[in-house]
Amino acid sequence: MTEATLQRLCDAVSAERMMADLAEFARWVKLSGTPDELNSLRHVRAQLDAAGFATTLLAHDAYISLPGAAGLQVGQVGAWTPHAITHSFSRPSPEGGLAAELVYVKTGAPADLAAQDVRGRILLVDGIASPAVSQRASEAGAVGQIHISPHADPHEMCISPVWGSPTDTALSLLPRTVVLSVGAADGATLKQRIAGGERMQAVLHAEVDTRWREIPMLVAELATEGEAPFVLFSGHHDTWYYGVMDNGSANATMLEAARLLQSRRASFKRGLRICFWSGHSHGRYAGSAWYADTHWDELNRRCVAHVNVDSTGGLGASVLADVPVSAELRPLGREAVLAQGGQHLEGGRMARAGDESFWGIGLPSMYMGMGEQPADGQVSAMAGVIGNASKRSAGLGWWWHTPHDTLDKIDPDNLVRDTRVYVHTLWRLLTEPVLPLDYRETAADLGAELHGLADRLGGRFDAAPLLARVAELAAAAGHLGGDPARVNAALMAAGRALVPLDYTTGDRFSHDPALGQSPWPVLDKLRALAEAAPGSDAAKFLTVAARRACNRLGFALDQAIAALRAAA
Repeated sequence: MTEATLQRLCDAVSAERMMADLAEFARWVKLSGTPDELNSLRHVRAQLDAAGFATTLLAHDAYISLPGAAGLQVGQVGAWTPHAITHSFSRPSPEGGLAAELVYVKTGAPADLAAQDVRGRILLVDGIASPAVSQRASEAGAVGQIHISPHADPHEMCISPVWGSPTDTALSLLPRTVVLSVGAADGATLKQRIAGGERMQAVLHAEVDTRWREIPMLVAELATEGEAPFVLFSGHHDTWYYGVMDNGSANATMLEAARLLQSRRASFKRGLRICFWSGHSHGRYAGSAWYADTHWDELNRRCVAHVNVDSTGGLGASVLADVPVSAELRPLGREAVLAQGGQHLEGGRMARAGDESFWGIGLPSMYMGMGEQPADGQVSAMAGVIGNASKRSAGLGWWWHTPHDTLDKIDPDNLVRDTRVYVHTLWRLLTEPVLPLDYRETAADLGAELHGLADRLGGRFDAAPLLARVAELAAAAGHLGGDPARVNAALMAAGRALVPLDYTTGDRFSHDPALGQSPWPVLDKLRALAEAAPGSDAAKFLTVAARRACNRLGFALDQAIAALRAAA
């Protein structure tokens, strides 16, 4: 009965309903905190009210940066003025523009910046603008940056590495340079001129409005009794330009999943809470970070998992293999993607991106985007932001974060396929008596990291106690049984102990920067020790730090093991 109900729900996903929602979203340019964003969000609320959800429209302050007019002049006489855009959290240019010599630094990697003196200069950089390159350029003393898009059009980006609205101490991490981007052809011309020996002066013009604004958030809920657990299903509503794919299609997916799941709410074992964030594009996930901060206690006590949705249904987005899922939810992701998308999930870790603001709390998380473009030699516009190692896909399409993200970039069949994956996933999370969380997968991932480090350390650090605990974790996770309520409480407790160390530096109450991270960041000191010269002072200092990191990880493993054993 349950399997038949699930398939009927998935088969009922309607392209017609979702395309009607998208036609509405395509009317509005939804910059964070603007009247048009709120008008579009009112359509969402009306649909959810009609579906029987309890909805609440919240408003809160957030530090938002909206880029305005930009310009670029190259050369002295008869200056060339290629098309350029500026970025969220770029510094505005001084009156008359920012003038300096232009130097080419390849991708802006640390070695690229160290190869020449960039102080007081404007950097010409391959790839879309990113927080990591912006931070390195600021630290190296550059005054400006020009990024070269891999596509014909430059992509709008937020270049702040600060996750959410900054604290007083995080203000110093905000970008300190003027940042522009140009298209691929103009960027190639600039590189050719520099390669030919020309010393070029550039003048950057950038208007950027960065300040505190009030932004909206819509919360919709199908609640069970009292303090019962719930699943968090979320996506951002703000967009660059009309943003029909990013993130209108995801909002259409959210509405369709909500309608269908509501019709079967009698089968729910836990509640469903749906959040539509603002501040994603122009505030570095300010909405979801605010929600994590202001609802920390409730999320810690009651939320069983976070399912995020972004940019579904893209034209030509035929690859589902790279969908990211945290380890303990990987079996569920494999099942849903295979059953509804007909593909085998091979995706790796969640990236330090999207509205994944809940890892510090300890929430297992899954998905961001769903379908992506096939690689086929294409350049991934997203590679510089979330990485592209060993991927079979090439991101979300050349129109991502450009004015061309319009209704014609949606494939209704792909939208139905992606939405079915979400309906399948949510149904399992909402209706299974025992939560579909498997910490044997988490143990396998951690064990692989520790074995690799033990080999690299060559006996300089004893990883055996941690590996023994990992084996105990896998055993405890494989012997759960009895009362589902007790098992679910144990699974949630295991997540609260392990997820923060799997995906953050370990502080459950703050947010790490929006920069790349290693798997299990708690192990970074051991990684550094493996690179240090044996017997050196550096190695001895790192040994102290590594011991403390191992203590932290060992304690978290002990907590998770004890919780799972209590439900064996």
